[in-house]
Amino acid sequence: MKPVWWQPPQLRIGQTSKTERHATWLELFYDLVFVVTITQLSHHLSTDLSLSGILRFVALFVPIWWAWIGATFYATRFDTDDVGQRLLTLIQMTAIVVLAIHVDHGFAEHSAGFALAYAIVRGGIILSYLRAYLHVRVARALIRHYVIGFTIAASLWLISVFVPIPVRFGFWAVGMLIDIATPVSAGQLHAKLTPHPAHLSERFGLFTIIVLGESILAVVSSLSEQQWQFITAITGVFGLSIAFSLGWLYFDNLSSRAIEAAHTRNRIIPYQVWLYTHLPLVISLTSVGVGVKHIISSQPEVALSNAERWFICGAIALCFLTLGLLLRTDTISSPRRRAKQRFVGALIAIAVAIVGQNFLPIAVIGLMALLCIGQVVLELSQVEYGAT
Repeated sequence: MKPVWWQPPQLRIGQTSKTERHATWLELFYDLVFVVTITQLSHHLSTDLSLSGILRFVALFVPIWWAWIGATFYATRFDTDDVGQRLLTLIQMTAIVVLAIHVDHGFAEHSAGFALAYAIVRGGIILSYLRAYLHVRVARALIRHYVIGFTIAASLWLISVFVPIPVRFGFWAVGMLIDIATPVSAGQLHAKLTPHPAHLSERFGLFTIIVLGESILAVVSSLSEQQWQFITAITGVFGLSIAFSLGWLYFDNLSSRAIEAAHTRNRIIPYQVWLYTHLPLVISLTSVGVGVKHIISSQPEVALSNAERWFICGAIALCFLTLGLLLRTDTISSPRRRAKQRFVGALIAIAVAIVGQNFLPIAVIGLMALLCIGQVVLELSQVEYGAT
């Protein structure tokens, strides 16, 4: 279908998930640049699994994820898919490509380019909201709140381009805090204009698929670089099992009830917890892919290093912790009860990291795979016997 040249933004929220709405082709195309960007982030993390390397990875991941969040939340409320919106999306996509290019040296000589690209991404979002402000009167209070906060944050990122390192990163931190605090502080404005439940939950699921794909890519790329051996193949199967199991646990429990409750029952906090818990979830899922790649590439007859063992076990523990928190935001009791299983799974993963100092790589990834599969089996047994 051809887009119209100009169509004023209009409010497109739905009160329940029964209102049918799916991601547009433009949104799916927009996601493609994040496939590349997440791959770049994974490669950057893979080169340094130390604490400082992990912190740098997180610091680069957060603004990239927030760029996706900004476009997603605008689209779920005001998307028109006209030529004007497509051009603004193109500007954001171009800037995100620049972000991806600068990831590897995001805290060195390329940090100014990274900051400028992020400021441009946010500028595109601000312009989109200004369009909506002119045409959607009922949403003006929320839009005004967003535009003020986002403009201050984007300005700090832009100013940081002209500030020397390491002061530049202080501007980034303050700007990022303001960016994230802006929707959090909107409070009851969310209750009046909550995003479309079905559309938003689908969009978060699609981004989760992107990061799960990194685990698949890790298995394929690592095996292609190794001499074919039975133990290597089994390690790859374990890696695929981990990704498949984590995806199973997430998508079988993906629900829009927390979003609906924000509108129908004024339950803002569970909705915000549901939203922001996805950040550590996608960080941990991306990290799992990196950890799997390191294990497949390691020497099979030598005990896994402390850094690699703690990394993969810690990433899976964080996955279980965040999956449990997502279950706790549900409005019905059975998912909340199942959250305990995820928390126990997180503790077991940490226990393996503690006692597994002399474990071979296949033992570590095998135990993690069994742990993930065990969570799926528990899930299936509860469904079978009516525990959901």
